[in-house]
Amino acid sequence: MPDPSALLYELLADLAAEGAALDDVVAGLGDTAWLEPTPADGWTVAHQIAHLAWTDDQALCAATDPEGFSAAVAAAGPQLTALVDDAAAAGAADRPERLLARWRSGRAELADRLAALPHGTKLPWFGPPMSAASMATARLMETWAHGLDITDALRLPPSATARLRHIAHLGVRTRDFAFIQHRLPAPAEPLRVELAAPDGSTWSWGPEDAAQRVTGPALDFCLRVTQRRHRADLALRAAGPDADRWLDLAQAFAGPPGPGRPASGAEA
Repeated sequence: MPDPSALLYELLADLAAEGAALDDVVAGLGDTAWLEPTPADGWTVAHQIAHLAWTDDQALCAATDPEGFSAAVAAAGPQLTALVDDAAAAGAADRPERLLARWRSGRAELADRLAALPHGTKLPWFGPPMSAASMATARLMETWAHGLDITDALRLPPSATARLRHIAHLGVRTRDFAFIQHRLPAPAEPLRVELAAPDGSTWSWGPEDAAQRVTGPALDFCLRVTQRRHRADLALRAAGPDADRWLDLAQAFAGPPGPGRPASGAEA
């Protein structure tokens, strides 16, 4: 059985590496570049970093004051989406150097806190409660997804490393969650997922003989489960009705289903 402490250490190391990769992208930007619009409607590069800083703050609150965090989420109720947008806007209004410093210190403090949590601790979140390892995975997924919005805006290639495996794993684990978010019953049949990793190897989940299957590049799968690309623009293949429906609904993030992104050939 894998050592839980070793798994968490690996996740935190990869989370730090993903954060550092995005930090390298934005650290040298001039003030004008921070105002570049990203694919997220109304969000600039600054909004994206402000959102990451805010969600790191929220995760730290969940780890240090779980009752306070849960009370704040309950109080926000249906206004939670507006709260997220308002927090991004407030952070984006700060000077870039202050915003960057805030994000750097926040992600470092969160990593230290997650590493110190007793094994078995469950943290409240905007979706189901999660372990420290799951929280680290979720933060890695968010860092990568919002970093992708930034690299898209700056016309840079996406981050495509072995760290995608964590995001793909989260995408597979949240299959049932995606169906439930759309008020649909979770599929009863097992699922097989086979993905071509960036290094040419194959990552797989589920029984080899499963009739419901999803195959394709790992990058494309991560783009889909984070809803950063329309399914029509990706080289993903589904066998079986449940697998096919899942690729329409997939989301690896907490909260309500997002609108997703239009297909590249769709009219605005």
